[in-house]
Amino acid sequence: MKLSKWHQELDQFIDIKSTFVMEGNIYDMQTYPTKLDNDETRWDLMLLDNYIYHYLKDAGYTNVIFYNHIDGFYNEFSKEELDAFCSLAKQNKPSGNTNSVKVEMCQAADIIRNVNQNKETLTAIVLMMASRYVLSADNVSENERDFYTKIMMAGLKKTQISTDSGFKNNLIFIVCEKSNDIPVWLYLDNPMVKSLTINEPDKATREHFIDTQIKFFTGDKEYTNEDLEKYKEDFVELTDGFKNLELNALKLLCKKQQIAIENIKDAIHLYKYGIKDNPWAELPPEIFEDAEQVIRKRVKGQDRAVSQVLDIIKRAATNMAGLQHSSASKPKGILFFAGPTGTGKTELAKTIAEMLFGDENACIRFDMSEYQQGHSDQKLLGAPPGYVGYEAGGQLTNAIKEKPFSIILFDEIEKAHPSIFDKFLQILEDGRMTDGRGETVYFSECIIIFTSNLGIYDQDEFGNRIQNVNPQMTYDEISQKIINSIENYFKLQLGRPEILNRIGENFVVFDYIREDVARLILDGQLNKIVNNLKKQKGMVMTISDEAKGYLLKAAFGNLDNGGRGIGNIVEKNFINPLSRYLFDNKVKNDSSLKVNKIVEENSIIRLECEIL
Repeated sequence: MKLSKWHQELDQFIDIKSTFVMEGNIYDMQTYPTKLDNDETRWDLMLLDNYIYHYLKDAGYTNVIFYNHIDGFYNEFSKEELDAFCSLAKQNKPSGNTNSVKVEMCQAADIIRNVNQNKETLTAIVLMMASRYVLSADNVSENERDFYTKIMMAGLKKTQISTDSGFKNNLIFIVCEKSNDIPVWLYLDNPMVKSLTINEPDKATREHFIDTQIKFFTGDKEYTNEDLEKYKEDFVELTDGFKNLELNALKLLCKKQQIAIENIKDAIHLYKYGIKDNPWAELPPEIFEDAEQVIRKRVKGQDRAVSQVLDIIKRAATNMAGLQHSSASKPKGILFFAGPTGTGKTELAKTIAEMLFGDENACIRFDMSEYQQGHSDQKLLGAPPGYVGYEAGGQLTNAIKEKPFSIILFDEIEKAHPSIFDKFLQILEDGRMTDGRGETVYFSECIIIFTSNLGIYDQDEFGNRIQNVNPQMTYDEISQKIINSIENYFKLQLGRPEILNRIGENFVVFDYIREDVARLILDGQLNKIVNNLKKQKGMVMTISDEAKGYLLKAAFGNLDNGGRGIGNIVEKNFINPLSRYLFDNKVKNDSSLKVNKIVEENSIIRLECEIL
C-alpha cells in the first residue's frame, strides 16, 4: 500500500507553505502509515484529526492544537500540549479533566495569529469543521470577515523556527467539506496556501482493508486460495465508492447478520438497500418460458425488438450482465429504444416492469422534455447545500431510494439539456450517484432505458425538417438509418461519443406499425371498449364489420403516429359519437346495442345503432 496523494503533497509542501486547506472526504477514517521498530510500516485506520495529529508529531511539531467554533481550542490527545498552548496564548489553563478552552471566534483569531507568530515553540493549529464557521462564504458577516482576515494575515506572515532537522514553519490547517465553503479570497492567489483534496478510498485501500480483515469474515472456516481471492475481488469491486467508515460498518453488519465471506454480495446488497429481499434472486425461471407471448399481447408488431430486449433481461436475471467489465456495480441492463412515435417503446418498458417486479409502476418514467434548462440536473439530483429546495433532494435520486429495484425510463432523451449527460455517464459507468445532500444512491439493481425519436426526421441543407424513414422501407433499412442518425447526433451534434460507448450494442429499433399490426391494435382497443361497457354499465355491445372497416380505413391513413394515432382515431370516430348516441337516446344500463355503421356528414361523425 502507498501513501495517499494528499499525504505526499503535504510532505512536499510542509516546509514551503504556511497554510493548508483540506477538503473532500474529511469525516472518514484514513489509513496512517505507522513506522515500527523493525522498519516495517503498519497501516492504522484513524479519523482525520487523529491522522493530522500523528503526522505533525512525527514531523517534529511540539504543540498541535485543534479549534472549532463550538468547543474553542482543544487537544483530545494531550492535556499537556493544551496547557502549553494556553501559556503561549496567555490564556487560563483548563481545570480538572477539561480538554478545551472556549473563546469567541474573533478572540480565537487573535490568539491563532499571536501564537502562530511565536518563535519559541513549533506549533500547528488545526481549524476543524471550518465549513460551519460562516452561513454563506459569498456573504460573510463583519465578524466572520474579520476572523478569516486575521487567519489570512497569520499565514501570510510566515514564522520559521529552527529545529534539529532545519527550519520549520508554524502551520495553520483549515479543514472544510469544500473549499468554496470558506471565503475564496482567503486562498485564491495566496502564495502561502496549499489546497489538499482528500479522496474516497481507492481500490488499493479497499484491497488492504479486506486483506487485513479477512479473518473477521472467514472465522474458523477454511477456504481454498482460489475461492478466497474471488471473494476478495467481489468485495473490492462492489464496495467502489464506499468510505472507510462504511467498510467498517459493513464488517460489523456481517457479524451481526452472520454473513460469511462467500455471501459478501448479499451483505453489500443489504448495506446498500437496507432490505434482505432481492427481487432479482427470487425471479422464478418459468416467467421467461412464455414471456415473449405475454409481451406480444401488449406490444404488437415489434417481434424483433421484443426478442432483443428479452435477451438482455435474461442476461440481467441470470446475473450475467457486465461480466466483461471491470466494475461489478453497473446497472443490471442498459437499453436504448429508438423508432417512430407510438410504436410501443414506453409500453414495452412498463410490460417488463410488471413481468419482473409484479407492478408496472416499478417503471419510473422521466419525461426529458422537462429537463431542458441548464439547471435541470438539480431537479434530478437535488440542489446543492444552501440553495432553495436543497432539503427536498432530487426527483431521480428520491425515486431510486424508494424503489431501488425498478426500470428507469428516460423518455425522449434527446430533449434533455447536455449537462444531464454528465450525470448519465456516472450512472452508466459506476452504477451510483451522490445527490445534493451528499447521500449515495445505487443503480446497480436497475435497468436503465432511454427512448428517442432521433432518426425519424433529419434536416436538409436549408434547415428544413425532412423525413428520414417511412413505412414503405423495410425494417432493416429503417434500423440502419435510425442508428446512423443516433450515432451522428451523439458524435457530431452533441460531441459526446462516450455516451454511445456506455450503451454499447444495446440499441433496440422499433418498426412502424404496419397494416396487419394496425388491425390487431384496433381489434384490441375495440374489445377493451366492449368489455369495459359490460363491466361498468352491464351493457352488451356488438360492432358490425362495416363499422370496423370504417375505423380500419381511418387507422391505415394515420400509421405514421403508430398505436397512439390509432387510439386517437378510435376516440374521435367511435368513442365520442358513441357517448353522444347513448346520451341523446337515453340508452339505459344493461341494454344490448349493435353498432351498424359509422357515418360522417358535414364533418360530424355519428353512429347508426339499434337497441336490441
